[in-house]
This record gives sequence, structure tokens and C-alpha cells, in this order.
Amino acid sequence: MSVRASLLYNSLAGFVRTIRRICDYFVLQFIMTSRQIPPWELAASLILTLSLLVALTACASLLSGSPTALPPSPTAPLPTFTLTPTIVWFPPTATNTPLPTVAITPTLEQRSGLGEVLFSDNFEVSELWNTAVSNAASAIVERNRLTLAISKPGTTILSLRKEPVLRDFYAEVTASLSLCRGRDAYGLLVRVMSSGDFYRYVLNCNGQTRLERVRSGQSYPAQDWLLSGDAPTGAPGEVKLGVWALGAEMRFFLNDRYQFTVRDPLFWQGTLGVFAQSVGSNPVTVSFSSLAVYAVSAASPTP
Repeated sequence: MSVRASLLYNSLAGFVRTIRRICDYFVLQFIMTSRQIPPWELAASLILTLSLLVALTACASLLSGSPTALPPSPTAPLPTFTLTPTIVWFPPTATNTPLPTVAITPTLEQRSGLGEVLFSDNFEVSELWNTAVSNAASAIVERNRLTLAISKPGTTILSLRKEPVLRDFYAEVTASLSLCRGRDAYGLLVRVMSSGDFYRYVLNCNGQTRLERVRSGQSYPAQDWLLSGDAPTGAPGEVKLGVWALGAEMRFFLNDRYQFTVRDPLFWQGTLGVFAQSVGSNPVTVSFSSLAVYAVSAASPTP
């Protein structure tokens, strides 16, 4: 029961008690004076008493029942709250999916088909090479080296090995530069038919390389100049030259790294040689050592 209902109930109960007292008073007065009152007054008193009894009965029935519950007071709606998104200060980053590993296949062996060592030369026997000394240039075998020195600008000197005649082979030799700059050149001669007919594997001191076909003393480019990271750019420097020859096909290497391929059917066989050339106005000195020649017994795929 609410507080308001309780207060109303107590008020009605007090009112009923008051009515009862009034009724009791009139009944008592009626009994005491009924013999002395005239008939019309008696009737009025009786009607008044009955009216009071009816009112008392109604109040009694009202009080005998359960108090009527007051309708609930309207409840104020609860405040609603708008949810705001939470700020993620350090959002997670996506996990990188590793890229598939690419299997690296080895490069074809451009020197495949190598057989036994045909010979090696540590430059101990000077008679195997053309040697000479002049005011312009010199070719000397000493201390396990063949040294070509040019003192006169514009001079070319070469030294040829007298034997053996080679057809299919792989030859390599190490060149050491003491004096060399710019377009000064040096290199390895292969399939030498005479002092004026051969192939010339050329390097210059600008770090370039090419192949020349020399016929009757005139040179023609079989492969034009290529810049190579293996060719020294001036002195001091050292590089290993290699030539693989099989039939009309020749492959060229520096420091065991493939450089290029040339196919030329003019010279099929010959001996070996080395050369140096002064192009500028400065002297040139190049030494050659550790010559080795291998047999080539089978063809390999063209690189």
C-alpha cells in the first residue's frame, strides 16, 4: 500500500467513527424523548436516524473492503546513452604473407665438355716463346712470367708460342698490369695461323673487352667493345682471361665469368700468343703467367 492510500484510509476510518457517535447520540435521545415528542417530530427524528444508519452502513462497507490501489504514478523514462566508438590507438597490422621462394636454377656451364689438361706453362722455358728486345718494346721470359713492355707510344708487340697447334680447347692465362691506362690494350691470341692471321681477345684499360679477327695484319671486330666489371680499369690490376673453342664457336671469359660468344669459321686451328698495345702517349707494361690448356671433347648448349 502506498503512502497516499494509507492516509485516505485513516481519514475515512475517523469519519466513520464520528458518524457512529452521532448515530448513538440520536438513538439515545430518541429513546429518552419518544414518549414526550409529538408524532410529526417523532417521524422526522426517525427519518434522520435511518438516514444516518444508511450512511453508516455505506461507510462500513467501504471500510470493510480492501483499499483501492491508486494508479501508479508515471515513471520518468531512463536516460538513454549513445555509444561512441572506441578509439583504437594502436590498430593491429596485417600479417605479411611470405612470398613464395623462387628456386634459383644454376646457369648452364659454358665450359662444359672440358677434358684433361693438355699442358700448362709456368714460363720457365723461354725457347717456347718469341722473345725480343728493342728501343721501342721488349718481350722477356723471366721469373715465371712473360713480360711485354712498350716504351714507344703507338707500338704493338706480340709473343707467339711455338707449339702445339690446337683445334678444340679451353685456354686460360693471368695478365698483370704494371703500366696501362685509357685505351691501351692487351690480351690473348688464339688459333694463330701466322703473325698476321689469328683471333685477338682484347681488353683495354677503360674496363672494356672485345674480339678482333686479324687477317693479313688487318684487324676486324668480330665482337665490338663491351664494358665488363671484370676488366681492370688501369694499373695496377690483374685478370684471368679464358677462351673456350669448339669448331666455329668460341666463348670468352674473365675471372671465370662468361662474357660473350662469337661464331666465326675463318680459323679452325692454330697456336697461342699474347700481345700488348700502346694507344696513348704513355708506356705500357703487362706480364702474363699461369697458362693452362684443357681438351674440349663434347659440345655444350649455346649460352
